[in-house]
Amino acid sequence: MKILVDSDVCIEFLYYKAYYNANRLLIIELCLIVWYKTNSMKKKFHIADDAEIFNGKVTDIYFHRTLEILKRKTLDKPVVMEVRTRSLPHSWQWGILAGVEEAVNLFENKRVNLEILPEGTVFYPGEPVAEISGMYQEICLYETAMLGLLCQATGIATTAARCRIAAGGKSLLSFGARRMHPAIAPMIERSAYIGGCDGVSTVAGAELIGIEPSGTMPHALVLLIGGTVEATKAFHGIIDKKIKRIALIDTFQDEKFEAVNVAKAIGKSLYAVRIDTPASRRGNFKELIKEVRWELDLRGFKNVRIFVSGGIDEEKIRELSGVADGYGVGTAISNSPSVDFALDIVELNGEPIAKRGKESGKKFLFRCEKCFTDYIKTEYNKKLYCNCGGKLKNMMVKFIKNGKVIKGLSMPDKIRDYVFAQIKNPEISGG
Repeated sequence: MKILVDSDVCIEFLYYKAYYNANRLLIIELCLIVWYKTNSMKKKFHIADDAEIFNGKVTDIYFHRTLEILKRKTLDKPVVMEVRTRSLPHSWQWGILAGVEEAVNLFENKRVNLEILPEGTVFYPGEPVAEISGMYQEICLYETAMLGLLCQATGIATTAARCRIAAGGKSLLSFGARRMHPAIAPMIERSAYIGGCDGVSTVAGAELIGIEPSGTMPHALVLLIGGTVEATKAFHGIIDKKIKRIALIDTFQDEKFEAVNVAKAIGKSLYAVRIDTPASRRGNFKELIKEVRWELDLRGFKNVRIFVSGGIDEEKIRELSGVADGYGVGTAISNSPSVDFALDIVELNGEPIAKRGKESGKKFLFRCEKCFTDYIKTEYNKKLYCNCGGKLKNMMVKFIKNGKVIKGLSMPDKIRDYVFAQIKNPEISGG
């Protein structure tokens, strides 16, 4: 007898004709085991695992059909394909490329070459950010995944970088994991961190990055314990002393009074207060924060910082820059618009070719090390100079050669430092 489980797993067993009840019971027991295994193997969450991504199960169906046709006709040709976008969301002038590590992992051990901008590189609309070359059948099933890995992570990193510029040197935390599917929380947090956030709120995200998770306390703690001061004291008495004491002060009473109360309760141990007042109660949020600052300063608590969260984005950070000491940004970062990258053939059989609306031919992206001006060239030359006299640097890096990873990947903290060095440039920070 053969029983199919989820169309992929086949459990086989033989049995003799049942003459006795014992045999019937055995058959029933075996059937129950199969039923249990069938149901236990069903996914609990609606996500693709690594195997499904590598097997092309998250690829658009027309690529599967294309591959079927090409194989049937024994047709395959060498191609060069490039990734770029014509424009950026919200008329951004620049983006921060992210998702590179996962893109490298996707094409490792595939018979392809991958040249791509290092993760965290600033790029502009219209510029190639990656190039894949090899036989088309080797690339075909991974276009969808490749773009997905780059598009979403780049949008998040870019928004985080823009928030970082707005925040200046003040604290910036990623609080947005709850707005997206939990399976991608680590990707969101990593992209937010390399883009400019100082910390992230989820445990898995922090572990991926290699830092401690950041956070304060939820309204639930204050509600269950019964008061802001009581909750702050409980936090102070139980949680590891290396964790900064940041009291949430908008649950029950006026924020300025609660701020003073918690400051008196735990004294110099209070690092900051967090204001997360609902929009329906905020009124003039900037003036509310100024009131809290005034009352704390008046009573000698000038060292206590004020963090704000709830509906914070790049614009609000700029608006509150004179009164807030730190920002918890949620939806604005985690739900950042994806960058509309496309992957297109630009060379076939060694000859330039492209669909309408695309420029054909292999390209090189050079950047002036002095003035940050970019040039797209069709030929590689080590001795190119900018109009300002600065030397041009080839920005594309070959990470994969014939399926082998030949370039090491940077750790998140190093990528973040690289982003910071670039966004200090007036050409970037001003736009």
